[in-house]
Amino acid sequence: MPDAGGGAVRRNPLERMPKWLICVPLVLQWLWLGLRHRSFTLPSAANPGITAGGLVGETKCEYFDAMGPLARASLAPYCALPPEARASKAAIRAAMARAGIAFPVVAKPDLGMCGFGVRRIGDEPALARYLATFPAAQTVVLQQWIPDAGEAGVFYARHPQEPTGRITGLALRFPPQVLGDGLSTVAELIAADPRAGRAQRSGHEIAVDCSRVPADGESVRLAMIGSTRVGGLYRDGSACITPDLTAAIDAIAQDMRQFHFGRFDLRFPDLQALREGRGLRVMEVNGAGSEAIQAWDPDLGAAQAFGMIFAKQRVLFEIAAANRARGHRPIGLARLARLHWMQQGLLDAYPPSN
Repeated sequence: MPDAGGGAVRRNPLERMPKWLICVPLVLQWLWLGLRHRSFTLPSAANPGITAGGLVGETKCEYFDAMGPLARASLAPYCALPPEARASKAAIRAAMARAGIAFPVVAKPDLGMCGFGVRRIGDEPALARYLATFPAAQTVVLQQWIPDAGEAGVFYARHPQEPTGRITGLALRFPPQVLGDGLSTVAELIAADPRAGRAQRSGHEIAVDCSRVPADGESVRLAMIGSTRVGGLYRDGSACITPDLTAAIDAIAQDMRQFHFGRFDLRFPDLQALREGRGLRVMEVNGAGSEAIQAWDPDLGAAQAFGMIFAKQRVLFEIAAANRARGHRPIGLARLARLHWMQQGLLDAYPPSN
C-alpha cells in the first residue's frame, strides 16, 4: 500500500468545514437536478430492486442477495443472523458453519452506515457480548475477517442502455492511526492530531492501550474500520483504475440484478493486484447514497473535491432518469423521509465500533 501519510496528515478542506456548510452546495445542485429531471427523489430509481435505489434504508443483504454466482465468488463469506437466529449458540454456530466462516469475523448491522456498529469479533464470548447489546429486532451480519492490507472504495456506473460500465472514482482507505515518537503516549499522540482525535468520539472504542508509549516510528492503528467518522484517511486512487480492474468490477456489477450505480468496498493484497483486478474481496456494496469518498483526499483543493461530488450527483440523476424511462418509478418524498429517520434512529442503538 502507498504511504498513508504517517503521523498527522493535513486535512482536506471538506474536513475543516462544518457539515452543514458542505451540504449547502450539494443540496442546491440536488434541487437544480431535481427540477431539471422533474423529480427530487429520482435517484431512488438508480438501482431497481434495491430499497430506494440504495439512497437510504436498504440492507447489506439486499445487495448480497442480488448477486449471481460470479459476483458471489468475489464476496467475502458471510451469514445473516435475524432475531430468531440469535436464540442459541448452536443456531449461530450452525449458521457460521453453513457459510464457511470462522473467528475472527466482522459483525455489522444489516441496516447501517458509516461504520456504526461494525466490530471485529475474535471469539464466541465476544460475539455473545456484542449480540447482547444489539437491537433485538434487527439483523446482524457476520462476515469473514479478511486480513489483506489494502482497502478501497470503487465507484461504478453503467447507463442502462450501455453494454458495459465504468469506474468513475476510486478511493484508497486507511484506518485512523498515530505515529510514535518514543516519548508520547498514544493518548498524547491522538490529542495532537485532529483527524486521529475523531477515534475518541461516542460510538467507537479504541482497542489499544492509550497509556502506552509507542516506539519512534511505530504506527498504532486506532480502529478496524476506515471511516472518516473515526479519523480514517482517504486518498484518491484514480491512478489505479485500469482496463483490467474495470473489467473485473464490471463483471461483478453485471452479475447483480439491475445494479447500475454505487460503490464496492473491497479488500485486496497490494496495489499491483488491485490494478490487475485480482484477489479482490467485496466486503460491502453501497448504492445511490454512496459518497464520493475520494473527494476527501487531503491533497485536493475545495474546487476539486466539490467537482468530484457534483459529477457523482449528475451521473446518478442521469442513470436514474434512464431507468425511469424504462418504467421504474422513484419513491415518494414521504417514504424517503421515513426510511431516513428509521435508519438514523438505529445508529445510536448499535454497539460501538472498534
